[in-house]
Amino acid sequence: MIKPYRVGFIGGSINSAVGRTHKIAIELDGQFSLEAGCFSLEKVENEATATAYQVKPSRVYSNHIQLLELEIDNLDLIVILTPTNHHKNHVIDALSYGYNVVCEKALSCNVKEAIEIKNILKKKTGFLKVIYNYQGYPMVRELKNIIELGKLGHLQQIFAEMPQEGFERVKTDSSPIKPQEWRLHDGLIPTVSLDLGVHLHMLVKYLSVQKPINVAALSSNYGNFKNIIDNVNCIFNYTNNLSVSMWFGKTALGIRNGLRIRLFGTKGSAEWVQEDPEKLRLGDIFGNIHTIDRGSPNLNIANKSRYQRFKPGHPSGFIEAFANYYNDISQALTNKTKSNDKELNEECFGIEESIEGLEMFEKIALASHTRSWVDF
Repeated sequence: MIKPYRVGFIGGSINSAVGRTHKIAIELDGQFSLEAGCFSLEKVENEATATAYQVKPSRVYSNHIQLLELEIDNLDLIVILTPTNHHKNHVIDALSYGYNVVCEKALSCNVKEAIEIKNILKKKTGFLKVIYNYQGYPMVRELKNIIELGKLGHLQQIFAEMPQEGFERVKTDSSPIKPQEWRLHDGLIPTVSLDLGVHLHMLVKYLSVQKPINVAALSSNYGNFKNIIDNVNCIFNYTNNLSVSMWFGKTALGIRNGLRIRLFGTKGSAEWVQEDPEKLRLGDIFGNIHTIDRGSPNLNIANKSRYQRFKPGHPSGFIEAFANYYNDISQALTNKTKSNDKELNEECFGIEESIEGLEMFEKIALASHTRSWVDF
């Protein structure tokens, strides 16, 4: 039995969007244990979270600096779960104290902030990974293997979309459903891009291993909250003659989380839909169409024991995908310890992928503003 890595949370209270998810995910496979935290700056919420998460009162802190100072010898990892506009300061502080750090996406609000983090990371030779949980789905990883084996041929087109309805829906009295305040403010990169778009960037990068060359984009405000971007459409030219189309936003009524990715190559096609995550729909050059799932024969990835917490037919879902990604982080931490600070794990991502994504979304914002193609 491997001793679990000891974890401290900054943010992630019981009232946050992601706190409970991360708490369950880190402990699902016994590789991490939540030991301490500053879960909220609100005293009552902070203490209530500690009780719910079964963290000792003596290891609950009123601010993140106290946590970092007093727990330096007791924790193996700090997980940043605060709103995106606080990520830069929290990540830099944790790295500066010498902690290994995991940060909920997006790493920061823009490229400039990410480069500041990178400079600290270099000085401290630190460990930093960013959570992109959708790569944790077993059938997404099976799809990557299918692509690597050349079964789709040369990838020509990818269509990635993530529409949601939250900014368009209303309550029964017809008043808007107001999200967290920080989601209603845009910076250089619109918050919707940091919230949803980063997932599409990483899925395309993960599956295709290609880079964007230029982009044309249209950004819109359709929903209940004015003066923010809530819908983005864009088309890209990627390296290796790959065409990519992305659509993401929060004004698509009737769609809870419409994450879907479709890939078309010279030998075949594939489609994965997050709301039906156990299935992968494939087409070939002869016109055959078939569906595979975690229980199909001749799989190379999704049938591994690490993805079989439940037998096929018992769907592996959102929290399990987080847990799979945390397993990768655990392996990267172990590799760092055993391999002279090398973080060998191809399934989890850090600073370079974050900078590429943030640059992408700065270019999308510029392309939308100028109504022209913008080069990377």
